[in-house]
Amino acid sequence: MNDKLPVSTYLTEVKTLSDRIVKAQQPIRILDAIKWDDGVKQAFFADKGKKMPKILPDYYQERSLGFDPQDKKQEFHQIERDLVRKLGQLNPLSVIMRRICREYQDVVTMLESRGSAIFTNISQELYGSSQDVFHVGDPTIADLGSMMEETLAQLLKLDFLAEEPKTIPAPEAVAILNSRIEAMLPGNGLRAMISDGIIADAAAGTDYIKLRADALFNMRDLRVLEVHEIWVHLGTTLNGLAQPYCTFLGKGPPSATVTQEGLAVLMEILTFSSTPNRLMRLINRVRAITLAEQGANFVEIFNFFLDKGLDMEESYTISSRVFRGSLPNAMPFTKDLTYIKGFVLTYNFMRLAVNKGRPDRIPLLFCGKTMIEDMKVLADLVEEGVVITPRFLPPQFTDLMGLSAWLSFSRFMTSMNFRQLEQDYANVL
Repeated sequence: MNDKLPVSTYLTEVKTLSDRIVKAQQPIRILDAIKWDDGVKQAFFADKGKKMPKILPDYYQERSLGFDPQDKKQEFHQIERDLVRKLGQLNPLSVIMRRICREYQDVVTMLESRGSAIFTNISQELYGSSQDVFHVGDPTIADLGSMMEETLAQLLKLDFLAEEPKTIPAPEAVAILNSRIEAMLPGNGLRAMISDGIIADAAAGTDYIKLRADALFNMRDLRVLEVHEIWVHLGTTLNGLAQPYCTFLGKGPPSATVTQEGLAVLMEILTFSSTPNRLMRLINRVRAITLAEQGANFVEIFNFFLDKGLDMEESYTISSRVFRGSLPNAMPFTKDLTYIKGFVLTYNFMRLAVNKGRPDRIPLLFCGKTMIEDMKVLADLVEEGVVITPRFLPPQFTDLMGLSAWLSFSRFMTSMNFRQLEQDYANVL
């Protein structure tokens, strides 16, 4: 806490500056600014998937961002300067909020640079690269993807693990999800709705989850959407918006996406909602980014997934996710690494929290759109009353005894030699 200011004055300054960050980021819509329209897909399919999608730098530059990039960067720069003037250089909240301001300036530069090498360079800074490692000597994210792919490929061959048919149309799925929202998060204005403007089957917004109008679902799909999109994405938004002073926690920058998607995938695993097919889709996104970073173009990646047995629609979807904002023969947009990267980082944070006797830190992941590196500061801020604990927590995170027991074995189990286990159990399986 700043000793030179009364508590009330300090908190007023924190909220004012935090609110300015929230307001400044409102017109920035990364995915809207980089997505390809449906005409690109129709033209690609009309060419039988043999010709590169007709995306040139002008395709992006002709699309307005909805704000002036230079003015927006200057706005964040001014907030950054005011944070130093009002809160100080070393104040922990000042450090966090200044980092967020710089990150949004990078986002604006990235969007200005759609269709150029700068776009991918900044994307890799924000979301990571497939060649990143978690620690010195560890496998890269690409290596992790390959290791998981090997196991999942075996499971996908098993008939008894085949997924049930997708027979639930989007309007019916919306009704089911709205009933689950009301049961878990009643009276908060959250809702599921139909959308024609998204690539994925579903996506979360500020207070809603959107389903693509022509998508079909099964009941397990809806369970995944419930725990991934509603419990994590909408739940953390709700918790962030409830913050009395640190309102920026309701609107996370791209780096918070790593924690968000990691938590969401972890929740799928903890609730036994995910499937080998679902995990393979996430691994396929890692593989696509890896190939693009190694120089593969759109058609080569599209054909790679066709050769793996995916249909044209899914092969196109994976490939277009990778090259949105970029060009079909250039480097990728790397956001889709955050699912696997975030899973590893959040899971390891939880393991270490239990190992160090601090499982009480784990629920703080849900305070809003948080970042792993800020957890210690957030814990201090909760003790000071500057940040409030989450209003909503998924059931698995309200029972710290059960979660701690589950995680307490992880250090020992992960230290065992898996190749030796394979040999030891060879006559058992």
